[in-house]
Parts: sequence; structure tokens; C-alpha cells
Amino acid sequence: MKTSKIIVTLLIVLLSSVTAISVMAATAQDVVTYTGKGTITFNHKAHGEKLGCAACHDGDKQEKIAIENKKQGHAKCLACHKQEKKKGNSAAPTKCNQCHKK
Repeated sequence: MKTSKIIVTLLIVLLSSVTAISVMAATAQDVVTYTGKGTITFNHKAHGEKLGCAACHDGDKQEKIAIENKKQGHAKCLACHKQEKKKGNSAAPTKCNQCHKK
């Protein structure tokens, strides 16, 4: 009887976690735009599906990443794009005009 309660509790916790993740993914913006010295617009949904949230977002809160300057943006995004390019991902942009659209 005690084992059954533990199994049911674990299943409820697992189902709750899966549901929460699904809701977060469904409510995430499909397209995100950063403005500044050259606007950057990217498909957030595609990034998330391909790389997973933890590739860019830290911790449990999946909030928009605050990028306030070129150094922060390049540290967060360009560094990853260069790593992906080395792995053979030709879709990862590494040239200025591939991300910074006028």
C-alpha cells in the first residue's frame, strides 16, 4: 500500500513537471527582437526546439534575456553560434549582417 502511494505521488510530480514545461513552451514568443545598433530578430521557437531552453536561459525562470550592449550580445549569442559552426551547423550565423538586419 505504501509503495502504491509513492508511485502515485511520483507520477503526479512527473506529470506536473511535463505539463509546466509544455505550458512554458507554448507561451514562449515565436519571434524575439532586440533593438540597438542593428536590429536582431530571431525565431525563438526554433532556437528552443533545436537547442532547449537551458542553452540560453539560466535557472528555472525562462524570462527574456537582458542584452544591453554589443559585448553582452556577442558573449551570449555569437559565442554559441561560433561553437555551432565548428560542429558543422551551417545555419548558425557568424557574420555581422546575418544577424544585424538594417
